[in-house]
Amino acid sequence: MKDIYKILADLDIDYVKHEHLPILTCEEGLEYRKGLKGLLIKNIFLRNKRGQRHYLVVIPQTKEVNLVKVRECVRDSKLGFAQEEYLKKYLDLVPGSVSLLGLINDAEKHVQVVIDNEVWKSDLICVHPNTNMATLEIKREDLQKFLDHCGNKVYFYDL
Repeated sequence: MKDIYKILADLDIDYVKHEHLPILTCEEGLEYRKGLKGLLIKNIFLRNKRGQRHYLVVIPQTKEVNLVKVRECVRDSKLGFAQEEYLKKYLDLVPGSVSLLGLINDAEKHVQVVIDNEVWKSDLICVHPNTNMATLEIKREDLQKFLDHCGNKVYFYDL
């Protein structure tokens, strides 16, 4: 796994780091993330029916993912949750640590990113630094810089 802090520094991306106990669910995260200024998000790792394409869906923590809506947006077959082995293979992450910052490990640019417009309206966004033991508050402009650096396909939709 690449050192995400070195990459953020190399890209001149500022962040505020908040360390906490491991967070496995969004509900657990609410307790540890009180007082954060950034938008709390959740990341869902999906695959299409045949498993040829994988998607990282990013929505506000308060929103439920609508798989039919995501499928319509990306114009793909039925979507479902991807198996842990593919999360490890493409993003080098484990469940509970899924993050936009994991894209740095996707050298082949296999994973496509679907970001809810509500997330992208926020000036400050909370992301895991590829571990569920910390949360980083990063400006949207800096996340855009990171996404541009990674080079994965990114879609913005009203989910």
